[in-house]
Amino acid sequence: MSVQLPRTFPLATIALEDAVQRQFRLLEHTAAHFEGPQLFEADTGVVPGLGRPRTTARVEAVLADFFGAEDAALVQGAGTGAIRAALQGAVSPGDPLLIHRAPVYRTTAVTLRGLGVRTTEVDFNDRAALQEALESGVFAWAYVQHSRQRLADSYDPGEVLAACRAAGVRTVVDDNYAVLRVPASGVELGADASCFSLFKLHGPEGVGAVVGARDLVAHVRGDNYSGGGQVQGHQALDALRALTHVPVMWALQSQVGAEVAARLSAGEVPGVAEVRIANAQDRCLLVRLDRPVARELPAAAARHGAAPYPVGSNSRYEIAPLVYRMSSSSLDDAPELADWTVRINPMRAGADLVIEILRRALHDLEG
Repeated sequence: MSVQLPRTFPLATIALEDAVQRQFRLLEHTAAHFEGPQLFEADTGVVPGLGRPRTTARVEAVLADFFGAEDAALVQGAGTGAIRAALQGAVSPGDPLLIHRAPVYRTTAVTLRGLGVRTTEVDFNDRAALQEALESGVFAWAYVQHSRQRLADSYDPGEVLAACRAAGVRTVVDDNYAVLRVPASGVELGADASCFSLFKLHGPEGVGAVVGARDLVAHVRGDNYSGGGQVQGHQALDALRALTHVPVMWALQSQVGAEVAARLSAGEVPGVAEVRIANAQDRCLLVRLDRPVARELPAAAARHGAAPYPVGSNSRYEIAPLVYRMSSSSLDDAPELADWTVRINPMRAGADLVIEILRRALHDLEG
């Protein structure tokens, strides 16, 4: 069988001890902006002088301080809404925008098409090609996806952002699937904006964040002047409460994923041919099977307790291990893997449960 997984270059993760310290630091910033009773109170509406609820403004201040940014804005539309809001503030129809040469995440492609920008693709893995594009003087802005777009992507997002900054090119970073899992988000690495979904961080449905430069965040906030577009105070508080446990939760999940990968690679489950840890959207395991049953495996795993499909890729609803097909953007890049490879995310489970579910599901598909 000729199909094989490419070598992957997973992003670094945060150790559990560091995650605990991040949790503590988030609460320190929370205490700096909230008096005790305010953590149990939430207002709504377009408050005169603020243009948004007071509670929302306090949570935004916490996020800005926590990420070391000038400002932050909460938006509706989750991660997609955050990316769209930031890019709307950065570029206008017809403007050139530098992006990575790779399949674009589906909802981001819709945003780019709707904005009418002129995208130019450059392989960010090729430092010389990237440098040449940056030195051309054509681009005022670049868009960088922190998580991998292609399975074989190897570029260091920090190095890409540093090269952009040195060339005077400003950057918007899609930090979905990466923020609070990796040691530093885009804005912490020098980007002008980090955009991410708070729904993917166990927050309420539909809430996203743009964290970054004051002028860009001000543009986002100015565009979102309607009362119906505001993130209300109760949503903002809900998101903040969820964030307090996400760093530790994700550090544990990364540990479990590494253990599962090691045990599968050691041959613990018959039917598994190859395993890679990858940032294929969310950090997950890519498991290549020795038979082309990848399309049938998710349903078989669901009968033994696995989640049958993602909801928000680490949303509050996802507690059982996820056994699912490869992401659409990954399959755009490597369609030959569709019948042979699944992605597995432990979510809140331990390694024993993940392995047992996979073992039983593969056994069900024998013959």
